[in-house]
Amino acid sequence: MADSATASAAASSSTSSTIQTKSSLKAYHHLASGALSGLSSAIVLQPLDLLKTRLQQGFGDGEGEGVNKRRRIRGVVRQVLREDGVQGLWRGTVPTLVRNVPGVAIYFYTLSSIRHKLSSIPYFAVTLPLPTITPTSSTSSSPSSASKSAIIKLSSGGNLMAGAIARTSVGFILSPITVVKARFESNRYANYHSIPSALASLYRTNGIRGFFQGFTATAVRDAPYAGLYLVFYEKGKDLLGKITGIPNAALHSGSGVMAAILATLITSPADVVKTRMQVNPVDHPTLRKAVVKVLQDRGPLGLFSGTSLRISRKAASAAIGWTVYEALLIFLRDREGNGNPQNQLNKLS
Repeated sequence: MADSATASAAASSSTSSTIQTKSSLKAYHHLASGALSGLSSAIVLQPLDLLKTRLQQGFGDGEGEGVNKRRRIRGVVRQVLREDGVQGLWRGTVPTLVRNVPGVAIYFYTLSSIRHKLSSIPYFAVTLPLPTITPTSSTSSSPSSASKSAIIKLSSGGNLMAGAIARTSVGFILSPITVVKARFESNRYANYHSIPSALASLYRTNGIRGFFQGFTATAVRDAPYAGLYLVFYEKGKDLLGKITGIPNAALHSGSGVMAAILATLITSPADVVKTRMQVNPVDHPTLRKAVVKVLQDRGPLGLFSGTSLRISRKAASAAIGWTVYEALLIFLRDREGNGNPQNQLNKLS
């Protein structure tokens, strides 16, 4: 009788304790996990970023016969290797690190804060089913859903809003570095050798406005991408989580890849326009003129230029980034013994 009451008490407190456990993760937990995630993905995936930028940037007059060849991934790779060698594939890594390491850290922290606040609003909150806990059950053989994720669950509307707000806010703050990053990856700015000199050159030629060149297109891309990504990511975890015994790494990376592919396809046109505006602002001064210019140069398919590379980059980034982020958060959470329902049972016994 006492054991039954104890198990019932543990089960009834599981939902609230899950939220408390996840919200009790400190700011530096999210910042450190996000920074490590950004560092890992930035170094490994920089060549894909560079190739995507080269494919999207467009080519000026006088390059006639080489245009079609350079649009192809293989042609761009040969061009980079011929002009800069193997290390040329990592051109732009420094501004990528300057943007991604603090940027991803701030993004994950901001996202966590927004999700926590939205979870207190009934419309966005999701009630998790109570786990069945008995004194003889083994939690290690069948881990609860709480043990497989360290982030608070929200409705699809909540995920859409949280992702859009967090990504756009951080994108605005990091816009100057994003512009410089795109120009480092382009072959139009060979005179860029350091971030300070690049920022100074950008200011001399475009003023303060140059630091936010393409931000409108960036926001049009990032807000729906981040929101849709979170929606698809959580849905993916729900689907893959039904597979018995699936490892956490496979759950998070598989969900991340699926979400990245879907969200990238939907937002690819905005990414092409954003790159054009940042790399060649003279010919693409506004969002409308940039869209018209892309359509004139390459037709409707031009709005999906570099999409295959972007999908590869985003899918790999999601697999690495979210797996590292959630894995470190789960480690930090469980290190204190807070993520295991059996510990709750022991405390009540």
